Amino acid sequence: MSALSQNTGLDAISVEIIGSALASIVEEMGEKLVRASFSTNIKERRDCSTALLDPAGQVLCQAEHVPVHLGSFLGLIEKIHQYHAADSIEPGDIFLCNDPYRGGGTHLPDLVVAQPIFADGVILAWAVNTAHHADFVDRGHAHIFQEGIRIPPSRLFRKGVLQSDIQNIFLLNCQVPQERISDLHAQISALRLAEQRLQELTVRYGTSTLQQAFDALMDYAERRMRAAIAALPDGCYRVEDRFDNPELDGELPVALTLTISGDEMVLDFEAPPQVKAGFNMVRAALLATVYYAVKAVADPEILPNAGLGRPITVNAPEGSIFSCTSPAAVINRTSAAQRSADLVIAALAQAVPALAVGGSNGAVVVTSFSGEQDGGQLWVYLEAIGGGSGARATKDGLSGVHVHVTNTSNLPVEALEAEYPLLLDAYELVDGSGGEGQYRGGMGLLRRYRALAPCRVELDASRIHSRPKGLLEGGDGQSFKLYVNGSEVFPPPQSMQLAAGDVYEVRTPGGGGYGPVSKRSEADKARDKQELWL
Repeated sequence: MSALSQNTGLDAISVEIIGSALASIVEEMGEKLVRASFSTNIKERRDCSTALLDPAGQVLCQAEHVPVHLGSFLGLIEKIHQYHAADSIEPGDIFLCNDPYRGGGTHLPDLVVAQPIFADGVILAWAVNTAHHADFVDRGHAHIFQEGIRIPPSRLFRKGVLQSDIQNIFLLNCQVPQERISDLHAQISALRLAEQRLQELTVRYGTSTLQQAFDALMDYAERRMRAAIAALPDGCYRVEDRFDNPELDGELPVALTLTISGDEMVLDFEAPPQVKAGFNMVRAALLATVYYAVKAVADPEILPNAGLGRPITVNAPEGSIFSCTSPAAVINRTSAAQRSADLVIAALAQAVPALAVGGSNGAVVVTSFSGEQDGGQLWVYLEAIGGGSGARATKDGLSGVHVHVTNTSNLPVEALEAEYPLLLDAYELVDGSGGEGQYRGGMGLLRRYRALAPCRVELDASRIHSRPKGLLEGGDGQSFKLYVNGSEVFPPPQSMQLAAGDVYEVRTPGGGGYGPVSKRSEADKARDKQELWL
């Protein structure tokens, strides 16, 4: 009996076809969302994710979008049922939420929408998606009440009819409502596409067959993950690191003890208490990060569903920056998520260095510009900027890419300058920012913005004081740097006002190298000289 069809009456081919169909549905849902959206952050940067959940809320399939967005789906259906009785949910209902503590989100700009898909009178699955609405800017981050409107699971549509009062409450609390309504409509259209596609699949296979296939796919992911963990050497692996951020004075210590025993893994995080700043993250975001990082090292081909997390136990101090509680602010939770990914991969590198990478840029550098155009209309431009990835056992690291928990694109210069009063004077790789080694770390990015009108800029960054670590004697990558009007600003401020003509330049961290530089091949050395000459 095939591993895919184990313990079910289905043949492996049918399960494989249904699994591929689910993957196609979530990818098509994502493309629909991107094409139909209005804001640059979604239509150009693709800061969104899509998934299908089973009736209990377990992830059936997630598109290959933004790994940390998985946290927006973990526990989502449970939260919906806390507000809405299961027998009150009907075809055509669509729920809207964003609250990290009561609504299934991980930070407030990520609006989550969820629609039950019915077959034979019962819920067969849920179509869900989340999109980052770049709207909540120029706010405080002492606690979550300062960060924007909090939405518990609320019916945006009831039996297919828009509940305009819910929509109006949301829009009244937005700074750029004309973008929000368009992007929200794009999210809704993506849900309806998924409903259509899954119902077509139901006609072909029947409800019972699909339900059996869903269970088989999750069980198969669990078996794959258990086999991958069992192939790793048993042991206890400990790593320590430091976390910094423009909202912090100095650094915070963080650590991880990762234990492998047979086909199970336990991760015990150590982190300081949550702070009055925006980089705390809720437990769901930590789980999403851990599942991604373990999968990436142990077996990247495992199906992205709830089964892969079953052999993995994650512990973190409640009320810490890695598992915060209300009312901690969470707007920049990706910074903490990135550091927890660093810890997991560094710990696994002790067990299987050939499967791991050197330290990647370790930051989600975000610049959020905002101001007023003629007539007083507010504009908001958000950019999450990539950097260098760590080198591997066989290759140099990639340069100028998003790593680990984010997977968004850059905003093309043409779109930036056409829509906002900003010019991009330079967009290039930071030469020498990757760590040296047998294989070099990837280079960070330089983006130099020139303000054409007064505006405010907020910064989220990390690796300001520390540097991404090399692996097996590889050199460390360079740290983050900020320049304003040609002069370095250290430590970089969390926010500042720019006058017309001011120049704001960020240089993101490079990746760590892999292996001693003495082992770098002659071919690679010759290529290095050629690149330097060019």
